[in-house]
Amino acid sequence: MIAKLRHRLLGNASPLSTLCGGGLLIMASDRLAHALTILGALLWVYCLSTLAVYAGSKVFPRRGGSVLLAFLTSFVAGIFALLLWIMSPLCAMEMFFAISLVPIVCISSGILQKTESQSLKERIFNSLWEALVLGIVIVIFAIIREPLGYLSLSLPGGPQGIVLLFSLEKEFFLPVHLIAGSCGALLLLGYFLGLYRRYREEK
Repeated sequence: MIAKLRHRLLGNASPLSTLCGGGLLIMASDRLAHALTILGALLWVYCLSTLAVYAGSKVFPRRGGSVLLAFLTSFVAGIFALLLWIMSPLCAMEMFFAISLVPIVCISSGILQKTESQSLKERIFNSLWEALVLGIVIVIFAIIREPLGYLSLSLPGGPQGIVLLFSLEKEFFLPVHLIAGSCGALLLLGYFLGLYRRYREEK
């Protein structure tokens, strides 16, 4: 199980190994509210796309499969964005670009093609597992970045798009505020990768 988790996180076919997966991690982990929204989008797109591919495997044409998958995953992500818009329009506007990356992450991971020879239960489990792993990594980064960068912690919802659990109105130094930006996310990512490689070498 540990080896499987390591492969999902840092393997050659992991979502984080692609440019869009890394971009999604950086954009969605600035606040916990955004990370939780993307976690929901990942679970929604991965599982429903897998279910749709399984249901239409006998009907879908063999040629143009990649175009069909792009349309299918984008349609499923669009439904999620619409539901989010109904519940919280401002949150949907803030997260629209990040949500639009979820279908690309799903397709580039190859999970829809890798599970073609499996049963429906195995397909759903593998898709759920991969989406959950990537989503939890984004949430963990957000739990680190938001308190350090904004001195707050938030949840999705409310008239402003996010609901603050707490917010400390204090001045903070630039190196801490830097964590809230994209460069701070890259620094954290490099730090955790360095720790992982050190741990792997010692093992």
